Amino acid sequence: MNPSTRVMKFGGTSVGDARLMGLTADIIVREASQTRLLIVVSAMQRVTESLLLAASAASRGETDAWRLIGGELADRHREVCDDQVLASERTQIQSQIDAELATLDDLCSGFTLVRELTPRSLDSLASLGEVISATLLAACLRARGRNAVAVDATRLIVTDDGFGNASPIFEPTQKRVHEVLDPMLAEGAIPVITGFRGATIDGACTTLGRDGSDYSATILGAVLPADEIWIWTDVAGVMTADPKLVPEARVISELSYPEAIELSFFGAKVLHPKALDLPSRADIPVRIKDTFHSDLAGTEIAGASPRRPGVRAIASTKEAVLFTISADRAQPFAQLATLVWGWLDSDRISTLLMVQSSAENVLCFAVTRLDAVRVRRRLERDHGPLLARAEELAGMGVVVAVGSGMKGTPGLAARTFGAVAGLGINVAAIAQGSSELTISLVVRSEEVEAAVQALHAEFEL
Repeated sequence: MNPSTRVMKFGGTSVGDARLMGLTADIIVREASQTRLLIVVSAMQRVTESLLLAASAASRGETDAWRLIGGELADRHREVCDDQVLASERTQIQSQIDAELATLDDLCSGFTLVRELTPRSLDSLASLGEVISATLLAACLRARGRNAVAVDATRLIVTDDGFGNASPIFEPTQKRVHEVLDPMLAEGAIPVITGFRGATIDGACTTLGRDGSDYSATILGAVLPADEIWIWTDVAGVMTADPKLVPEARVISELSYPEAIELSFFGAKVLHPKALDLPSRADIPVRIKDTFHSDLAGTEIAGASPRRPGVRAIASTKEAVLFTISADRAQPFAQLATLVWGWLDSDRISTLLMVQSSAENVLCFAVTRLDAVRVRRRLERDHGPLLARAEELAGMGVVVAVGSGMKGTPGLAARTFGAVAGLGINVAAIAQGSSELTISLVVRSEEVEAAVQALHAEFEL
């Protein structure tokens, strides 16, 4: 009988400094006594942001600025090395850290010369923090008597060439994962793998999008396959609402895959929006755990139906833009829909909400503030006789009531609209999915907090 295998991913806050790196290593050592482990790790907290700032400064020719950032990063990682790594290994580990920071120097020097950032080079630079973090965490584990090996995910996860937001290619990834990791696991080693990054089939480094280490963990968990995946972070689990908006929000002990996917897509910060795609297909449970309170159960995400029917949580984002696009009534609505959906697909833009009126030849959709820039470009470039009018409403937010038990529960939509209407909040657009998993409202950004609080209270979450 094969031993059970668990993938555990640790975010940047879990490895933010020497003390936290040690705390994370202690958790891994404890869990490794019970099951076979594969570890995925993010860069230390704020390191990726610092790397991107260095790249931006270099593209403007601000050499002193990016070199200062490089020096600060060297100091932060050296502190962990000096505090957590065995004396016999420190010289070697420090040499590996220096080599990665030399790559930072090389890339930034190139950006300074050409005054330009290319997506391909930016992916290599932005994910250097993961390489250093994996190197350090593996060394921390060896200092605690465990056989641990740092592994660069460019050896494992094969992606397309969508630099900055690449998509995995399943079959070659599965082949490489088994070739590289199976021998390590068979020997009892703990692989410590870089999150966030992969590589094209010809070896060019790519990244899986911001906060993509969650995605890395679930990709690896699915192709092994693992028995379970644990995501370690700085919160106790998925909550009934953003606690910054609703102080009385509580942790949800269990969620279905569809519920968790909707919550992550609509702004819950606990998981990458794509992270649950593969585990849900393979029926691999995903658990959200708190590094700083490791005794807490957290949230389990699996295929079971919820015990409590109806609304389970309220998700929200204040960063949305609403577009309303109209075609001439003489044109078939299908042509308008084909045009707009073609834009969104080719530019890899996900909509937060979409509403159509075939009779009036109108398509209305909301996107994030960042994606709105690309929609505007499309409207400017492709505006033609098919489009009679295009309107943009900025400064909007989306509030979403989520629950797979909503289907067949009467009165939920009326309660949702009634709770918001009672506060005098104007709703610019509404949508309910055909699966009846969500009810979405578009409101002004400044009204999102009040709407979330009203719905959280209405459904007694």
